[in-house]
Amino acid sequence: MSILMPKKVKHQKWHRGKSKGRDYRGTKIAFGSYALMSLGTRWITGRQLEAARRAILRYFKKGGKLWIRIFPDKPITTKGVEVPMGSGKGGVDHYAYPIRPGRLIFEIDGLKEDVSLEALRKASAKIPVKTKIISRQK
Repeated sequence: MSILMPKKVKHQKWHRGKSKGRDYRGTKIAFGSYALMSLGTRWITGRQLEAARRAILRYFKKGGKLWIRIFPDKPITTKGVEVPMGSGKGGVDHYAYPIRPGRLIFEIDGLKEDVSLEALRKASAKIPVKTKIISRQK
């Protein structure tokens, strides 16, 4: 199982930050015919992305191509259970991608319409944000 995470980061620990507004980058279909678009704001972890990716590929059977349009590079830290307050920030636990409305998560191509829509529907069940399936305008 390969969980998506960066090989190297400039800063080991980040601030949590605010995730306001909508995305203006990565909002148009660039590679495939169908895409899964975010309608909400959340942190998507590498594990959730991997689960959605596996759900799509399992439904593909043979053929088809998948593009993952986001990458979890935000380090999320946690402190151990029953650790007293103070003594700094906890260690990096996992990585996430702070998604905003309008951002494409997956794109797929090379399959029939009904198969593509069902594969993306199964993937959307693994993602913690409300999504919409869109298609390329002909």
